[in-house]
Amino acid sequence: MSEVYDIIIIGGGPGGLSAGIYGSRSRLKTAILQKGKPGGQAARTEDLENYPGFSRGTTGPALMEAMEEHARSFGTEILSEEVVDLDLEGKIKLIKTKSGHEYQSRTVILAPGAVPKSLEIKGEIPLRGKGVSYCATCDADFFEELDVVVVGNGDAAVEEAIYLTKFAETVTIIVRREEGDLRCNKTSAERAFSNPKIKWVWNSVLKEIKGNGLVDSVVIRNLKTGELSVMKTNGVFFFVGTVPKTEMLKGKVDLNNQGYIITNDLMETSVSGVYAAGDARVKFLRQVVTAASDGAIASVAAEKYLAEEEKLKKSS
Repeated sequence: MSEVYDIIIIGGGPGGLSAGIYGSRSRLKTAILQKGKPGGQAARTEDLENYPGFSRGTTGPALMEAMEEHARSFGTEILSEEVVDLDLEGKIKLIKTKSGHEYQSRTVILAPGAVPKSLEIKGEIPLRGKGVSYCATCDADFFEELDVVVVGNGDAAVEEAIYLTKFAETVTIIVRREEGDLRCNKTSAERAFSNPKIKWVWNSVLKEIKGNGLVDSVVIRNLKTGELSVMKTNGVFFFVGTVPKTEMLKGKVDLNNQGYIITNDLMETSVSGVYAAGDARVKFLRQVVTAASDGAIASVAAEKYLAEEEKLKKSS
């Protein structure tokens, strides 16, 4: 059995890294368990213009590398481990990993993040990685001077569509709403409307993705007329929301109907000594800055919890 940590953080995205910084800086023995390289979705977001204090030109990968280095500089252990099970009920929490290790901690911060949602459109799964993508930063350069389609009209969809115009010849955004009605912020909408490379298909949904080994066209259905039309394209990018990575937390902490972790303002979950941070939590805005804020609050709350537990132990 391993030594007992003060804080173990599950997930190394901006929420987890921020929690690590605050935990270690408070002289608490802190570890982050992260499958693969830290950074979460932010590490795959090239343009990052809205993180306070960082001017235009800052990238997601660069910011996440800086956060990782910051956490390590205070002594946070960042361990490449995939968590497969947890026992959160006792005073000492137990975390089991795929490698067979079992970690013990007095508190746990859950920051597993979320993943892009799949619409399960015909052709989507077979052509995933063959023209179907969920990450413009990862795959945009494969579509240089080619034509691509974007599905979605929220902040992520429109901002990633703008990014794609740096590579693609044309970017067509399929929107199920009336012409001019987007869910994204006004600044991104104005930039998209003024970009000559961006084209629009309104009142429509994607019905099918076609291709023999590689995407070569899509079938679009007009919601008003029901008419189907075929559009030639080389790629399809989906930005239609996220799914929290909380499958293993069912029955262990309270989740809402969509699977997001329910917390209070102190990031406390339904289990004493267990906190949550980042995109997997029920919240209004899922951004790097709000994930970092969550992580800071969760670590400070965990520190106060540990201090209270120590006080009760001494007085008993």
